[in-house]
Amino acid sequence: MPAPLAPVDAEHPQPRAIERAVRALADGELIGYPTDSCYALGCDARAKRAVELLYTLKGRDHRKPFALLVPDLGDVARYAIVSNFAYRVLRQHTPGAFTFVLPATRLVPELLLNKQKQVGIRVPAAPVATALARALEGPLVTTTATGESGEPLADPREIKERYGHALALVLDAGLQEGHPSTVVSLLDDQVEILRQGGAAFPLH
Repeated sequence: MPAPLAPVDAEHPQPRAIERAVRALADGELIGYPTDSCYALGCDARAKRAVELLYTLKGRDHRKPFALLVPDLGDVARYAIVSNFAYRVLRQHTPGAFTFVLPATRLVPELLLNKQKQVGIRVPAAPVATALARALEGPLVTTTATGESGEPLADPREIKERYGHALALVLDAGLQEGHPSTVVSLLDDQVEILRQGGAAFPLH
């Protein structure tokens, strides 16, 4: 049975909708939800079976781990080692549609680490995604909801059609921009764009 669409206001998410989604996450379920770049699929990072299911659902190699989504800048240092240089960059560009790659701390589950023990981490500017991560009281695994050709899905009805059999629900905030986040490495205090998404990152 496909996941239900649960209406939510993109700018002022209703507490009831957030509570319903967080209950599903806490129960080890997957959900679809809007971010500040496009729709994403997510689960509680501490729910190992849910993370494994997400890898299967996306057909993703474990050597390319998913990113973590946290509610604000203060949470980043729990899961990533943040140098002074990295902190200055993060302070300028969070919240926003950027995923930053940093060395991971021991709090990051093995399933979400690459061989170099690095983690992608994101502080979104989207009220729904922020509310989910804050209410979950732990990091949210996040990955772009994509179509058959790998294009980001902007319509929650398409997410229900493609992934609904494996999701507990899809938070429906209407059509969103169809751009993934821009992925920026801050390793070794160097800025490197690993994936150009919808948000431009200044390199000076």
